Amino acid sequence: MKLKMAQNSLFAILLRSPWWISVAIAVVMGLMGAALLPERFRMVGALSGLPFFVIGAIAARRQWHLPSAARVAQTQQALATMPWPAFAALLEQAFRRDGYTVQRSQAASVDFELERQGRRMLVSARRWKSARTGQEVLRALQAARDAADDAPDALYIGLGELSDTARPFAAQHRIAIWQAAELAQALRGLPFNDTPSR
Repeated sequence: MKLKMAQNSLFAILLRSPWWISVAIAVVMGLMGAALLPERFRMVGALSGLPFFVIGAIAARRQWHLPSAARVAQTQQALATMPWPAFAALLEQAFRRDGYTVQRSQAASVDFELERQGRRMLVSARRWKSARTGQEVLRALQAARDAADDAPDALYIGLGELSDTARPFAAQHRIAIWQAAELAQALRGLPFNDTPSR
């Protein structure tokens, strides 16, 4: 049985938050415990923030290689001005670098078919400039996935917001979503603009 942390638990929220928030909570709890508890319990009080310190360390490790907010904004701006052939070539280069074999798809709802270590993934990216993505695009991707023999993974790439119905649909059908932050990470080091890689 695999244990899974609840998505909205305090620790799950802190893992998604900047690492220093957890460390600050750990320090405050430790100082309060050491100052307010009787002398024989001060050591226990001082250590009360340790779980938050551990969460902060885990969050810092996860966030260390993530692109900065400035890098995400620069990536979004650069990609929003690109024509489809250049963007598609850039994605293909990133996928190949990450170990995928890449095939361009002829289907209207799928742009790439990827494979790595025996797992397939269908990718829809042609509407990456759309300001808002509705459920119909994700439905088409899911239909292509259902029609495939081996039930591949699915990925939608778009810079704009997802509608209120699209986000739960993606979660329900396990469709991965790449927006500006994920693209900045996936395209790290590739020459698509003159900004630094971090």
